[in-house]
Amino acid sequence: MSPRRFEMLVDLYGDEPTARLLSEEAMVGSWLRVEAALATAQGELGVLETADARAIADAAVPANIDHERLWKETRTVGYPILSLVRQIDAALPAAHRGRVHYGATTQDIMDSGLALQLDQAAVRLGELLAQFGDSLAALAAEHVETVIAGRTHALQAVPTTFGAKLATYVGELARHRDRLAAARARVAVVSLFGAGGTSAAYGDRAVALRARVAQLLGLHTTDVPWHVARDGLAEFGLLCALLAGTCARFAREIVDLSRTEIAEVGEASGHHRGASSTMPQKVNPIESEAVIGLSATTGALSSALFRVMEAGHARAAGEWQAEWQVLPQLVCLSAAALRTCVSIADGLRVFPEAMRANLRADGGLVMAEAYMMRLADPLGRERAHDVVYEAVGRCRETGESLFTALRQGLPTEVAATIEELRAESYLGRPHETVDAALALWRTET
Repeated sequence: MSPRRFEMLVDLYGDEPTARLLSEEAMVGSWLRVEAALATAQGELGVLETADARAIADAAVPANIDHERLWKETRTVGYPILSLVRQIDAALPAAHRGRVHYGATTQDIMDSGLALQLDQAAVRLGELLAQFGDSLAALAAEHVETVIAGRTHALQAVPTTFGAKLATYVGELARHRDRLAAARARVAVVSLFGAGGTSAAYGDRAVALRARVAQLLGLHTTDVPWHVARDGLAEFGLLCALLAGTCARFAREIVDLSRTEIAEVGEASGHHRGASSTMPQKVNPIESEAVIGLSATTGALSSALFRVMEAGHARAAGEWQAEWQVLPQLVCLSAAALRTCVSIADGLRVFPEAMRANLRADGGLVMAEAYMMRLADPLGRERAHDVVYEAVGRCRETGESLFTALRQGLPTEVAATIEELRAESYLGRPHETVDAALALWRTET
């Protein structure tokens, strides 16, 4: 094999357990497990002699596979299973040879092996998702009353709380958890349908054989071939991109709130953490930047899955190979994004004083809607909107507070009824929002 290309982003921020699940050793090991399960099931059903089946299962182990030979011969054949089968067969006693891979086709073994790998990867993604959700849920509960400016179009809009802001992420992750469970069930499916998807080579016991192999491997069975029906795999890959997308939304929030002019949160501190090579004052949000980069890559890669789904007839002609490259990368990138977000959330520094100070920026105009709603009863909503709009303009011209400018433009009898509003008086129902998100997160799938 040629030297491995160093992938700096994933190698720096990747998840080692996920990398192991999708390693060369794990992939070849999954194929061996499928060949062993196939032989075992055929022995039980009388397709093979029991002694032959047992011997094949014993020989289908990593120690009998020369990886250098495997990949050299794969380059010639185009697919690795012929070499794998020949090496298993060569490890058998002479009396048991010629029965390995009986009735199977290459894609049966590779797809079933991939199902094993993705099933395990789904478990790991679920663990990382749970860690991220738990961390955000704890932050949301802690900061349910921490007042912050809600922002729309990057500008201050109305007051909210930091906990209520984080609750939206908790709800999103809860939905992803449901999606992951569903996608895992659809991807962890055995594939044993023979050369053209007809199961003809498996004979009359094809259905029973497929079900038993699935049982031995801990996979689901199906009687509908999926050699070219890649929607389940595409769904799983797209879910990885969705997970990374949510991670990027969180990371972008941290980047924006960390800006010098805002400074409401910060990533964990440490000696030279986020340091610049030339500007001593810099503390860059390095983990958030990494997550955004990871997510951007998943978005680009995931588009290839739609091309994979174009495979025609009973076997792909190139689309399958794209899948080999894209799916493992998507899983690893998604796991890296989740893992890094756990680190960000666990180390997040929150600055309530800065949040409160920023509410006073621009003369407290963040309370404009609150004043409009307060005036809607005596003036009517449209008139109240215009009055507050004009007051906002005066604030920006003179620098006076919204409350002061507003009273000047109101009829005396109305002005006398208006008191200066505080952000805490116009937060909606943050406790209900956070409680709902936490209840959704704690619900078992």
